[in-house]
Amino acid sequence: MTTDDAPFILELVNEPSWLHFIGDRGVRTMEDARNYIRNGPIEMYTRLGFGLYLAERKEDGAPIGICGLLKRDSLEDADIGFALVPRFWGEGYAYESASAVMAYGKQVLGLKRIVAVTSTGNERTVRLLEKLGLCFERMIRLSGDADEVQLFGSDRSDGR
Repeated sequence: MTTDDAPFILELVNEPSWLHFIGDRGVRTMEDARNYIRNGPIEMYTRLGFGLYLAERKEDGAPIGICGLLKRDSLEDADIGFALVPRFWGEGYAYESASAVMAYGKQVLGLKRIVAVTSTGNERTVRLLEKLGLCFERMIRLSGDADEVQLFGSDRSDGR
């Protein structure tokens, strides 16, 4: 992801589904979107060698969402994150991109364990996490005042 992706990120992070399940990041302008990319994915690439990546459709390169690995201070392990704009839901893109990221994390980055978090009630994401081989472990708070979220994890070494 680069700051050139700001128009798409501005759209994605203001989708009702993003706001409901992920949360309002306060991204309202093109400059906010560029800062979100600089201070999030680009900073993480520089610091850790991984982050959130732009997911594009193979046939035409159209941006469809984001998918990648995050390292949150509140979690011991890297976690997978993904979001697609709703017009691309139900096409298999989330599974395809998340599977590739899981394999990359395990096989290239050498991560022994990858986790995921999701809001209670986000059944589409729960189904995808289970399809990826992750299992519900427990409810957690990512910060002291945050709502509880579901933690999913897997110790599998087969790249899933």
